[in-house]
Amino acid sequence: MSAPEPGSPPEPAARPQTSRSELSPPRTPVSWPEPRAPRGSQKTASWVAVPTALLPPDSFKGWLLKWTNYLKGYQRRWFVLANGLLSYYRNQGEMAHTCRGTINLATTHFDTENTCVIVLSSGARTYHLKASSEAERQQWMSALGLAKAKAMRMMSSHSDDSGDDDDDETASLTDKSGLPLAIQTLSAKLDELGACHELLGKHGAALQRSLAELDGLRAPPDGGDKLRAVSERATLFRITSNAMINACRDFLGAAEAHSRRWQRALQYEQEQRVRLEETIEQLAKQHNSLERAFRGSASTRSSGPSFEGNLLTPEGEDSEEDEDTEYFDAMEDAESFITVITEAKDDRKAEGGPGPDPVEWTSADNSSEVGSRVPKAPPHIKRRARIPDKPNYSLNLWSIMKTCIGRELSKIPMPVNFNEPLSMLQRLTEDLEYHQLLDRAVHCASAVEQMCLVAAFSVSSYSTTVHRIAKPFNPMLGETFELDRLEDMGLRSLCEQVSHHPPSAAHHVFSKHGWTLWQEITISSKFRGKYLSIMPLGAIHLEFQASGNHYVWRKSTSTVHNIIVGKLWIDQTGDIEIVNHRTKDHCQLKFLPYSYFSKEVARKVTGVVSDGHGKAHYVLSGSWDERMECAKVVQSSPGSPGLEGRQKTVYQTLPAKLLWKKYPLPENAENMYYFSELALTLNEQEEGVAPTDSRLRPDQRLMERGHWDQANVEKQRLEEKQRSSRRRRLEACSRGCGSDEEKEADVYTPLWFEKRLDPLTGEMACIYKGGYWEAKERQDWRMCPDIF
Repeated sequence: MSAPEPGSPPEPAARPQTSRSELSPPRTPVSWPEPRAPRGSQKTASWVAVPTALLPPDSFKGWLLKWTNYLKGYQRRWFVLANGLLSYYRNQGEMAHTCRGTINLATTHFDTENTCVIVLSSGARTYHLKASSEAERQQWMSALGLAKAKAMRMMSSHSDDSGDDDDDETASLTDKSGLPLAIQTLSAKLDELGACHELLGKHGAALQRSLAELDGLRAPPDGGDKLRAVSERATLFRITSNAMINACRDFLGAAEAHSRRWQRALQYEQEQRVRLEETIEQLAKQHNSLERAFRGSASTRSSGPSFEGNLLTPEGEDSEEDEDTEYFDAMEDAESFITVITEAKDDRKAEGGPGPDPVEWTSADNSSEVGSRVPKAPPHIKRRARIPDKPNYSLNLWSIMKTCIGRELSKIPMPVNFNEPLSMLQRLTEDLEYHQLLDRAVHCASAVEQMCLVAAFSVSSYSTTVHRIAKPFNPMLGETFELDRLEDMGLRSLCEQVSHHPPSAAHHVFSKHGWTLWQEITISSKFRGKYLSIMPLGAIHLEFQASGNHYVWRKSTSTVHNIIVGKLWIDQTGDIEIVNHRTKDHCQLKFLPYSYFSKEVARKVTGVVSDGHGKAHYVLSGSWDERMECAKVVQSSPGSPGLEGRQKTVYQTLPAKLLWKKYPLPENAENMYYFSELALTLNEQEEGVAPTDSRLRPDQRLMERGHWDQANVEKQRLEEKQRSSRRRRLEACSRGCGSDEEKEADVYTPLWFEKRLDPLTGEMACIYKGGYWEAKERQDWRMCPDIF
């Protein structure tokens, strides 16, 4: 059943129903008084007993609205009151298999808030229930009061023999044969009650006839015989009534005794289940920690191979792990695969004899090693290594996010308390932190080997997000960001915000080592209540000038969990397909969702690199927050079907070699928004940049310095200035335009990029048209708008 919308009146609950034990009807019709309904109620069809439920006379059941949380509000639940316990279910069908909760009325306090709300307090838990009317609420309160009184009497009457009950409890938990015997005893007592019911009906009818005859007497001589007959009937009725009362007492005693033991057994099983779940969770966490510690110790024991020389053959002696078997998840082609690591000496045999040595992956920059940090700048340029510590500001997250469920977050004004002192343009530039992978890929003679490095580069862009749960600033329309690092990084990067709704940024990177990267990314984000989904839309292009290899891929979905309750954490999920449009080689990467109970490595990424004919050449594995490795495929063969009946492919590979490893975070990074070394330098003030550069944005600069209150005031001023500029553009637009977004697209023209048709994807994208770096050399920024 769907949850009611917050703020809307909940769905009216149906009237509750009482239930009486149904016994066999008397053979002789008897006129008995009908049971009375609780005060304030009407005699309606809802009071008809349910024949299928053999519940005690004080039982009660019906629909009530139960308060769940602030997201779902009141939810309609089916409540059943029996044996001093109030149980609730989602619907009547769940009564046979699933109970959502049980409240022991013996230790529960009742209270009322208004005409329809019932408040039950049991220990540390409080339940808020709502009836459809005051009369129905009164019915429930009366039934709950009676049930609580009965439960307390049962508890007090059996408190003296607790020692014997403890002995019986152990036996009842282990001896399963007592249950059929108890059912047989209760059935026999129930048959006795039925027989007594028939006798009561028979003798009661005879007594009524005798009384009627006595009323019709006229002559005194006949009175003696009639009086004796009435006395005999009354005596028989009294004897039968006493017998039925005794049978009822025996039945109730047996039922209470067994019910008490079954309740203890159920409570014991529930406690055992909770302890078992806690133990399993602890074991899963310990297993995960041991796995990570093992991988860390294994990496320290190994020599840490670099890209110098040949990565396709082992360097030196291999560890014992070379003979292990690794299992990977299913890929896009709906088949899972297994890799079997073999010795390097078996490579030539598997490929059909000796051949030329594999091509070496070398790099022109011999000073860059796998474990190195960001290359240091020349001596005359000193980059900063820290920023002011993040202040400790308290904020009621729910008071802001409760109005954002299901909405596009880019259209909602948010305080800087949710941000980090970087813009989205700077976050895009941060993807270049491991640009050395592309510098090395330039010198690869094999396209599939080059694909491995490109895949590692695409995964490395997510490594900085594992602790970065804060939101970057939404750039102003026309805002730019440059990264001019030809001297130390060998590249120049330029970003421009080309659209505000939806937010879209164009990015162009030129490297002096022989590659060019460009992209237009549109960020779509949705708040789903428990988590936030961030979906980057748009293709990323990478071209190597020497070989002409042109790679295209798209980013995966990022999800921020525990938005309302718990510690925030981020995860990457989905698939990434990288295609070389010159050779038709492709790589399929799969990001596995993170889970405490998963057997896989945390944040695991797997992939296969195949050529244009579909033949697999490399298997990739690793995690998006730590490292990536590749293993050359020696032989592939079909394996046995998996659990879902899909075919597996078994890849026989050489030992895996390291492709990429994450740089360690700077010291005190937890107090600096978990920025990497490159991220710490992105917002550093530089001379000669365009007046629209993100470094000059005042609210972002105030937040970085710790002045959050002033930053919020400045942020509101900039947003109002942007809205005023947009209104002026719309007023100047011709009357033939359609919606506001279409008008804005027609009026606003990016300064350094232009819309073109992408021949590979068939989509319109903003491509760099040139002129920015020439304007920087002339320091001619007259064409730049005033956005700050």
